[in-house]
Amino acid sequence: MLTTTDKSDTEIKNDVLTELKYEPSVKITDIGVLVKESAVTLNGFATSYGEKWDAVKVAKRVAGVRAIADDIEVKFPESLKRDDGDIAIAAANHIDWLSWTLPGKTILITVRNGWVTLDGEVEWWYQKETAESTVRYLSGVKGVSNQITIKPRLSATKVEDEIEASFRRIALLDAEKIEVETSGNKVTLSGTVRNYAERDEAERVAWAAPGVHSVDNQLTVRWSWFGE
Repeated sequence: MLTTTDKSDTEIKNDVLTELKYEPSVKITDIGVLVKESAVTLNGFATSYGEKWDAVKVAKRVAGVRAIADDIEVKFPESLKRDDGDIAIAAANHIDWLSWTLPGKTILITVRNGWVTLDGEVEWWYQKETAESTVRYLSGVKGVSNQITIKPRLSATKVEDEIEASFRRIALLDAEKIEVETSGNKVTLSGTVRNYAERDEAERVAWAAPGVHSVDNQLTVRWSWFGE
């Protein structure tokens, strides 16, 4: 049976490069890939923070990757450069435009040297994620620090059952290998998953449960092929 131990660093590198090639938001000619002991280092430069973020996301979904080092530098073309004030205004406007899903008055935006920090409180994980994704691709943004806290009005009742049931409904997840524990409003995930995409999806599902304040993702990536 083929396992990740059969996959060489060269094969992993080639797979990452191929995946990057088919990601339209990433300019593959500007990104370098190094692999040592299944750990991937991405270097080079991107013309936006969104492109840099997408490149890391692509590497996460490649089979055999044990760890990722993000050394990509964001270099803006002259036409996309903005000062912190302009970035702050653009970020505030974009969040205001999503007032139907984001409680804009509870989110504070700070920009320093192109790095956007989001603070405040929301009721749901998807609102926190939406706020970050809204500013991630703005011109001039070099990075995003999402410090928004989640304080739901609903209490965490039967959260374990709801999360486990959701795991069973999602084809990407092998629910039998994921354990869910709750303590108050905190959810802890443990066990094994087959790839980083599955790990991220399990965390997304846990955050989506009503009443969840925090998720401790202790899932271990254990790459396997053909249902090992």
